[in-house]
Amino acid sequence: MSDTGTDPAGEPADSPAPRSSTEATDSAAQSDPDPPSDPIPASITSLLTEPSRRRSALGLLAFVLVPVVLATPVAVPIALLAGFGPLVGLLLALVGGPAVSAAVGPILLDRRIDRLPAADLEDRPSAFIEHRVSELAGSVGVEPPTVRIVRGTAANVAVADGYRGATLVVSTRLLSLPQDDRDAALRHALVRLQRREVAITTALLPAAVAVETLAIVATLLVGRRNDRGDTDRRVNRIHGYEPERGRVPGPVAAAAGVLLWILILPAWLPFVVADRFHVAEGRRAADVAVSRVGKPERDGLANALSFAREAAGAADWPPLFDRLSLLSMADETTDRVRGTTPQETRIRLARLRSKRAV
Repeated sequence: MSDTGTDPAGEPADSPAPRSSTEATDSAAQSDPDPPSDPIPASITSLLTEPSRRRSALGLLAFVLVPVVLATPVAVPIALLAGFGPLVGLLLALVGGPAVSAAVGPILLDRRIDRLPAADLEDRPSAFIEHRVSELAGSVGVEPPTVRIVRGTAANVAVADGYRGATLVVSTRLLSLPQDDRDAALRHALVRLQRREVAITTALLPAAVAVETLAIVATLLVGRRNDRGDTDRRVNRIHGYEPERGRVPGPVAAAAGVLLWILILPAWLPFVVADRFHVAEGRRAADVAVSRVGKPERDGLANALSFAREAAGAADWPPLFDRLSLLSMADETTDRVRGTTPQETRIRLARLRSKRAV
């Protein structure tokens, strides 16, 4: 099924012949449909500018380095104890780190998806969505992924890929959007699947999650304080605990947080570069591809982004899916740890709504 509008009868309506060649030209210009939009190219990378391609490549390299850095403190001592030397340990980390992450990534995502509340849809609506995803996948040029419709107030869609196959996770809130908006968001996810960007992200996601978790813990420890006001104490009592009893002193917590930050800094730096370049450039490349399909798709994607950004329900969307989603729904602390800001979505919206070509 084509996403652009067509004449239901498949033939142009009858019209009287123009009386002159000038009128014939004008009449044809007015009655002819818009020229066909560009199809999605085989390589979405070709749509990126040279600086964008360089940033994307740098982000990919940084992403691969994250599991390597995490594996080095384990692999090098093992190699030394075995008498092979540090170079063998580094080689083991270079190969073993990404390999372990790639093996765990799809399993981690599958287990998280299984814990999401399934949507209470009848067979017919569910089959319609699966059929629509299959049609869009055919137009993009990928195999239709497994569709998981989950109940939630977050208007978002995520796609994962790996040796277990591709899975599209879409919320009922996003499916409630108008058809053009919904289809544009689904197409965006399928374009990222076609580009193989989500396959790389799925494979390296466990390493990124490990760094992110440690960085959040370190940040919370550094920001911990002892001077709790009356309001804090009242809220704590409502929730059934009193933190003043046996509380870890603020300076001790801050020192532990600083030490943890020092330890994870070598992995955190490439982690931030990967988020800023690989993931962000992947979303922007998919924006370009969807926009080139036609104006309804471009406007629909902008509408879906705007609604998802402003609608409530971000807490319903697992942070694990953020890098694989239409847009990130992380809180302020997580955004700071990732080195990202909500400005990314604002810039994407501005480009989609601009009159200039994306």
